[in-house]
Amino acid sequence: MKVGLFVPCYIDQFYPQVAVATLELLEKLGCEVVFPLNQTCCGQPMANSGFAKLDGGCDKNFVANFGDVDYIVSPSGSCVLHVKEHLQDTDENKAGHIRRHIYELTEFMMDVLKIENITASFPHKVGMHNSCHGQRGLHLSSMSELVAPAFSKPERLLAMVKGLMLTKPKRVDECCGFGGTFCVFEEAVSVKMGKDRIAEHEANEVEYITGVDVSCLMHMEGILKRNGSKVKTIHIAEILNAL
Repeated sequence: MKVGLFVPCYIDQFYPQVAVATLELLEKLGCEVVFPLNQTCCGQPMANSGFAKLDGGCDKNFVANFGDVDYIVSPSGSCVLHVKEHLQDTDENKAGHIRRHIYELTEFMMDVLKIENITASFPHKVGMHNSCHGQRGLHLSSMSELVAPAFSKPERLLAMVKGLMLTKPKRVDECCGFGGTFCVFEEAVSVKMGKDRIAEHEANEVEYITGVDVSCLMHMEGILKRNGSKVKTIHIAEILNAL
C-alpha cells in the first residue's frame, strides 16, 4: 500500500526525530511511504482560534499533496482529527477519500495493518498520557467516565515492546492543559493542569512520559524542564521504532 506521511508543522520544526521514527517504522512494517515536499499546515491553529473559514488554502494544498495515496498517516492525533472533521475542497472525491483514509499512527497500525507483534525494545519505566483528541475524537482508547469495556490501541502496542514497564496516572484520561491555542489564551490554567498531570506520573517514578500527540508532550516537557525534573518525554513512534 502507498502511504503518505503527513508531518505537522511543529513536528517538522521542533521534533523532526518523531517524523523520522514514524517513517522508519512504517517502512519496517512493509509500507511504501511517500513524503510530499509541498505539504504544510493542516489549518488546525486557525480553526482553534475561530477562523476555520480561512482554512481554504490549507485544505487545497493538503488535497493536492495527499489526494492520490491509499492512506495518510501522521504521528499527531489532533491534526488527524482536524483533517477528518474539517477538510473541504472543490474536488470532493479526493477530499472525501482523504477524510476516510487519514489515520493517527497507532490507529493505522492496529486497525489497518493489524499488528500483532513488533521487534522494539525499550527497557524503561514509561507513563502513558492519553491525549484528548486521540481519546475522545479518534477513539484510540476508552473513556473512564463511561460504563464500557476498557481498551487502548497505544497501550496494546506498548505491551509488545520488550522490557518496557508501563504505568498509568491515577486519573487516566485527564487533559494535560495544552489544548492548542488554549495554552496561549489561558496560560495560567494550562500550566496548572500540566503540573497536575506531571505530578501523577512523577508519583509513579517514571523515566519517560509517552503519548500519541507531540503537542501534549511538548507542553509537559516545558514544565518538566522548568522544574528541573529528570523525567523525559518521548513520542510513541520513537519507542515502537527503538531497537
